[in-house]
Amino acid sequence: MPSLYQIALRATDMDRMIWFYRDVLGQDLIRHFDGPPHLAFFDLGGVRLMLEADAAATTLYFRVDSLETTREKLASEGIDFEHGPSPIYKDEDGSFGPKGETEWMAFVRDPSGNLLGLVERKS
Repeated sequence: MPSLYQIALRATDMDRMIWFYRDVLGQDLIRHFDGPPHLAFFDLGGVRLMLEADAAATTLYFRVDSLETTREKLASEGIDFEHGPSPIYKDEDGSFGPKGETEWMAFVRDPSGNLLGLVERKS
């Protein structure tokens, strides 16, 4: 069963968003990439919050044990992948988990058209 892994929010003013989540709400800033893409990551009690400059909308990301198994299950329900699976980021320094792992992602849409990211970390 997938578990919530990450939420992506649009950040029209990245500096102000970082200030708000870090300094006002007291959340831990994991990493900030000046970009492009311009991204900031926070740890919200085990769920990552990704702030993305000028993103279109909110996206929910779910951690899965196996993208291949998940693909097979979704295909059996008539759901197609919109993109991926593909490697997105190699975590060289261990900012987001075990050092050297690569995050693989795939994307699907729910019945209302909301984007869902599926994430598997591989060594």
